[in-house]
Amino acid sequence: MTEALTPAELAEQIAAARDRLLAFAAACADEQWHAEPLAARGDPRAVGVIVDHVADAYDYMMGWLREVVAGKNPHVDPAMVDRLNAAHAAGAVHLTQAGAMEHLTRSGDELVAFVGRLSAPDLDIADGRVRRLAEICVRHADAHRGDLVLALGASAG
Repeated sequence: MTEALTPAELAEQIAAARDRLLAFAAACADEQWHAEPLAARGDPRAVGVIVDHVADAYDYMMGWLREVVAGKNPHVDPAMVDRLNAAHAAGAVHLTQAGAMEHLTRSGDELVAFVGRLSAPDLDIADGRVRRLAEICVRHADAHRGDLVLALGASAG
């Protein structure tokens, strides 16, 4: 991100990216929803599991945001994120399309409301860690959606 966004702008961007992923998910046929289009790239998760992964990530990212705003310093590293993602993937294989979309809507709404209630100084807590986490939330849904659209082809979204 090149310019410093306000909490309200970050919240709007998170909501917009989430809504684009929801629209993609709603357009997926059952065959696409269960496909594993990224398996050749090392990601064996089905489309539905990836969509719900974004919802799950919103949940844990919001937890970290809350901790940082409260003055805590949650330990977050790539290995931890990999473990969270693997645990989610193992438990999400039987998710329905409606269930994943409901989870994405609910967790996205909660995250958007939380970020939108932050103050501008809150974004600078812990040397800007709050801002960086919120910016990751903005990019996350679009990154996965873009990968899926490319892998599935234009017919999926």
